[in-house]
Amino acid sequence: MQIIDLRSDTVTHPTPSMRQAMADAEVGDDVLGDDPTVQRLEALASAKMGKEASVFVSSGTMGNLLSVLSWCKPGDEVILGSEAHILWHESAGSAAVAGVLLRALLNDKRGMLDPDTVESAIRPYLPNVSPTGLVALENTHNRCSGAALSPADIKSVSDVAHKYNLPVHLDGARIFNAAVALDLPVDTLVSEVDSVTFCFSKGLSAPIGSILCGSVEFIERARKWRKILGGGMRQVGVIAAAGIVALEEMVPRLGEDHDNAKRLALGLATIPGIEISPETVQTNIVFFEWHGNSGEEFLEKVNQRGLRISGAAPRFRMVTHYGINAEDVMEAVEIIRSCS
Repeated sequence: MQIIDLRSDTVTHPTPSMRQAMADAEVGDDVLGDDPTVQRLEALASAKMGKEASVFVSSGTMGNLLSVLSWCKPGDEVILGSEAHILWHESAGSAAVAGVLLRALLNDKRGMLDPDTVESAIRPYLPNVSPTGLVALENTHNRCSGAALSPADIKSVSDVAHKYNLPVHLDGARIFNAAVALDLPVDTLVSEVDSVTFCFSKGLSAPIGSILCGSVEFIERARKWRKILGGGMRQVGVIAAAGIVALEEMVPRLGEDHDNAKRLALGLATIPGIEISPETVQTNIVFFEWHGNSGEEFLEKVNQRGLRISGAAPRFRMVTHYGINAEDVMEAVEIIRSCS
């Protein structure tokens, strides 16, 4: 039975050219700073983001945690959205490892924070309060249907933070999806933030890895924290090689994923028992609410028919990606229709 796996874009497999690049990669010891393939990847990522420097890390979660550790002191607060990935899906690393509190402000449906609310939430250093150390945004926004924030959105929040000399970190796990959806160069989306992390292992289809970008001074601190966390890697050029291919070859095809996600959303909207707003689908993430039979029974049925989705009743998620075509999408719609 063919399996159509739409749980996430993290299930992508490396392309043939990635596998070849990994096999051929020139390597050194990255902890000692002499892996040439990692150096090339970091330089390429920095240039694309318009930042001074980068550090290769194992995951987006590590990149976000390094940003918190590198910008904040224990006892500080990070202002972020109520639906932020850092808050929901990163095992409370900011608290457990960094000793930093997360102060969640309401995200709107696009994953945006209200700049005035951000300003009112900023707290100075005082003996009896937890001062604000960082403001964090997310683009695209995972839990807000993969919505893409515009440069104006990001600038409006960044201007407030910078007014109080606070850095802004962008969780840009899928920042290239945002750039493609908005038809903008990616560096325009991150020009106002002080650090950004993005993933190679999601829509860009590499098997492992993310990268954190910022100033030279910031990245030096992040490298120190990476080592403390056990994230120093040795001949990691065999992985970085796939990231180079991802940046050089995989960005233009992201539009196909967005088209398939819209096709999926429109198909789901025709099924009784499903609540969905296709007009909110900008990138490759589709959320829908199931109001039919029991959610557990529904999920078991779709799994038995070869469709993999994520979530729990009533809200489920499907993500289009490399390896999924229009025919797969329509088959997924019909599987769900048969389970209604």
